Amino acid sequence: MDIQCTEQELCILKKITNATSQLNTKSYLIGGFVRDKIIGRPTKDADIVCLNNGIELAHLTATFFKPTPNVAYFKTFGTAQLKINLHTNSSKNNSTSFEIEFASARKESYTIESRKPKVATGTLEDDQNRRDFTINALAISLNTEDFGKLIDPFNGLLHIEQGIIKTPLEPSKTFSDDPLRMMRAIRFATQLNFTIVPEAFEAIIANANRIKIVSQERITDELNKIMLSKKPSIGWHLLSKSGLLEIIFPQMMALHGTEYVDNKGHKDNFYHTLQVLDNICEHTQDLWLRWAALLHDIGKPATKKFEDGLGWTFHSHEIVGAKMVPKIFNQLKLPLNEKMRFVKKLVALHLRPISLTKENITDSAIRRLLYDAGEDIDALMLLCNADITSKNKQKVEKYLNNFKLVEERMKEVEAKDNIRNWQPPISGEHIMQTFALTPSKEVGIIKDAIKEAILDGKIENNYAAAYQFMLLKASELNLHPKQ
Repeated sequence: MDIQCTEQELCILKKITNATSQLNTKSYLIGGFVRDKIIGRPTKDADIVCLNNGIELAHLTATFFKPTPNVAYFKTFGTAQLKINLHTNSSKNNSTSFEIEFASARKESYTIESRKPKVATGTLEDDQNRRDFTINALAISLNTEDFGKLIDPFNGLLHIEQGIIKTPLEPSKTFSDDPLRMMRAIRFATQLNFTIVPEAFEAIIANANRIKIVSQERITDELNKIMLSKKPSIGWHLLSKSGLLEIIFPQMMALHGTEYVDNKGHKDNFYHTLQVLDNICEHTQDLWLRWAALLHDIGKPATKKFEDGLGWTFHSHEIVGAKMVPKIFNQLKLPLNEKMRFVKKLVALHLRPISLTKENITDSAIRRLLYDAGEDIDALMLLCNADITSKNKQKVEKYLNNFKLVEERMKEVEAKDNIRNWQPPISGEHIMQTFALTPSKEVGIIKDAIKEAILDGKIENNYAAAYQFMLLKASELNLHPKQ
């Protein structure tokens, strides 16, 4: 076979070959599985193209497995899917799911207003012609007479060796027909560290406006795959150069550029942001922490101002940026749940640890940071370290050492005061019961006063101290415990 498969994968492919032979048809392994096996990337799914009925081939293939897997099929699209458990570490107790999708060979034609093609039955050649890139048009025969033979009509194997992204057919038509392919080209270039050939990239620039007919969900799916790449800056840079970024995410594009007044300039916040993103990717696979890195300075364009004696300032950009996060998540169809709130929190807090390195650090300031960040304090500190992008090594070393001091103080205060994930020792319900109150302004005043007193270090973080302080604060409001 022209690609290296595991024994389990080879066993699965042989079962498909047996089913293909029984149906007296032809089938081929095609696309991403072939590409990734050649490159050496992990694979967890495979696409099979059948010259007759792909759904029928899937049903027959399923009967070769014990137990027989369920066949999920979609008559409208002519596709079917099997999920097979692959055992790992030579143990039947450890397994991963391997998905196999079957489809009938087809040819496609497009109209200008939609990326959804008209589909007709086709040959293997037709099916390879409709593929987005040459590296995704590689096919392996699963037929008895030439099992394992590589079919490569567009030199995809050579292009993998050269590290290039190229379309099988004329690139402008490829991208105009299905504009999502422009996002996929940039995503593959990012994931594989490949180069999009000049004529293909020029076609992306020429067709950038066509992206408007693609659903936001599909665009964002590609953005998330770029974000999860080893070096996401490659993709964001290409999105910017291609003209796509201005259309799909103008707030990000607005970070571009430097400006000078009286020979005083500021750094290009777009490229600074990409450096912060790459920095944090060296330490985490967390998608939402990566989004926090991307959006940490998103409020700078709206707050940029030149002030005499100070130069360029971006006062309160963290507050403005945090307010922008829900709107951006909604615009990009990202989740509006705790993941969005996590990103918003980190954008709002990303300057706090830095400010603590510039002053005498009080226990009160540390407590407030621990309280406001809560369980996300470690993620916040990771973001702050990634935010150091100066080319001055001494400056970088100074910042890093200062952050270490802040982290040491946090450990000391946390050990003493137990503020992280802190719950007030006196609840609102307790206050109402003590003073026979219903929900009211007074309850909020007392509860907030207790919290502030603990954070400021005026009282200890325990029930007894909080109870005595509650009585004192209530008396100021002319409130007395019920008898």
